[in-house]
Amino acid sequence: MEYDIKIVGGDIVDGSGKASFKGDVGIKDGKIVALGRAEGSAARTIDATGQVVAPGFVDVHTHYDAQILWDRGATISPWHGVTTAVMGNCGFGVAPTRPADRKLIMQTLENVEGMNLSALEAGLGYDWAFESFPQYLDALEKSGSAINLGVLVGHTPVRLHAMGDASTERPATAAEVETMRKTVSDAVKAGAIGFATSKAITHNGYAGKPVPSRQASYDEIDVLATAARDAGAPLMQITFGKEFFIDEMSKLSRERGIRVTWTALLAGLAGPGSHRKYLDRTESEKAKGADVIPQVACRPIFFEFNFLSPFPFESMKMFNELAAEDTANPGARVRAYRDPAWRKTMQDNLLPFLRTWAERTTITWSPNNKALEEQPLPDAAAKAGKTPLDFALDLSLDCNLEARFRVALINYDEDEVEELLKDGNTVVALSDAGAHASQLCDACYSTFFLAKWVREKGAFTLEQGVHMLTQRPATLFGITDRGLLALGRPADVIVFDPKTVAPSALRRVNDLPGGADRLVSDATGVDSVIVNGVLIRQHNKDMLATDAVMPGRVLRHGHAA
Repeated sequence: MEYDIKIVGGDIVDGSGKASFKGDVGIKDGKIVALGRAEGSAARTIDATGQVVAPGFVDVHTHYDAQILWDRGATISPWHGVTTAVMGNCGFGVAPTRPADRKLIMQTLENVEGMNLSALEAGLGYDWAFESFPQYLDALEKSGSAINLGVLVGHTPVRLHAMGDASTERPATAAEVETMRKTVSDAVKAGAIGFATSKAITHNGYAGKPVPSRQASYDEIDVLATAARDAGAPLMQITFGKEFFIDEMSKLSRERGIRVTWTALLAGLAGPGSHRKYLDRTESEKAKGADVIPQVACRPIFFEFNFLSPFPFESMKMFNELAAEDTANPGARVRAYRDPAWRKTMQDNLLPFLRTWAERTTITWSPNNKALEEQPLPDAAAKAGKTPLDFALDLSLDCNLEARFRVALINYDEDEVEELLKDGNTVVALSDAGAHASQLCDACYSTFFLAKWVREKGAFTLEQGVHMLTQRPATLFGITDRGLLALGRPADVIVFDPKTVAPSALRRVNDLPGGADRLVSDATGVDSVIVNGVLIRQHNKDMLATDAVMPGRVLRHGHAA
């Protein structure tokens, strides 16, 4: 046979968790047509001797919904072997959106997902090729992407589309819920893989107002998730809040036959060891018939922030109030930060996971004193004879709140993280790729997982690790044709060196539209990335021209057409 691509001499790890085997992979017309032995010539041959040949990774928690429309390469996910991404998580997205609401939806993404408004405006403009969710999927297909895309229909744009400004203010009427039900049903019939929402207290949109989904009742969420199920997608993703947590998720799952996956179960979520009670609850509810899957992260959750956009603290009511006040009365934030009484109130009311924030904080950018950069905040504060909070705020006030800090906010206890990863009821996720671009970069989670948890710590075999990055997330999200190397399956393949695969340290670049900045991480040890039989990355270089026809597919109903 004449192959388009033949990968020879590698250790094949097929994604199922079964033992690896040496052999070749033959690819023709976008499919795997030979596995083990691939006799015959090829237009391109990749020598994988000493390397692993595996399915492309499946990242089920991204926010590329806007970025993918100007960045068809979905950078940086393919750098780290991701060939399929799920968008629309936490109920956020850009469709459906009426023309009059386009700025508001971008402002919401700016506030809640840390996206730069100027970059969104420069990248998307205001003349969109879609309003409805089905039109959005069509626009994605027309534009093209380097990787495959599964899309959840998001509660926030659905609610805004149905209710306008009232969506952030009140419960919906029966007529409005019916309008939303039809919108969700139409979205799933067009190809959405599920419904996503959020009740998280940290999710505040423009002017500090709760995002629309936070005003929804349990009954509204029930109706919309059931509409998705009835249309063919029995999957709901939710970012939890006190009003909708394990009890409510389990009730909905049992009564409606819906898989509920939630974001995120992290080490230290409510103090040391707190994750265990949530794991126990998940197992208990599973025994009662609930299908509830916590999403877990394999990396410490680092945030790089400044006090103009202090994301780590935005779960505190006083910061929500301050954001709203500053929008109406510019300068309120600066006045508060200067006030010793305000500082004391902040210190006294820190939430449990924030009480030791300063101990894990490093100064990353100090425009007026470069010598402070990369110094631990407690050390710099001690030298100045100040508390860490006073030092951080004073430093920020001296440079128009531009000073930046990096904090390991949560999920930093490796023993606890290992327990989360090894629990059979969880799924590795939470890359947040496309969101919080100037604050964090966890799109490199896959190479980190292989470097840290497979190679360094030996917590998982190579076969187990690849399974956790491929077939397991694909299966849980109803993606039926990805995550496994098998004859006749689409040829999404990664070739990597198990001895060197890893992410680099983060670096800041200014490559978003309009020159906006973001953090990125390069990959080490990733030799080749193939999507639907097309080589898109090799030796850390993009293989397709920016104007090329892209090989990624919109996975309507969880699979390519």
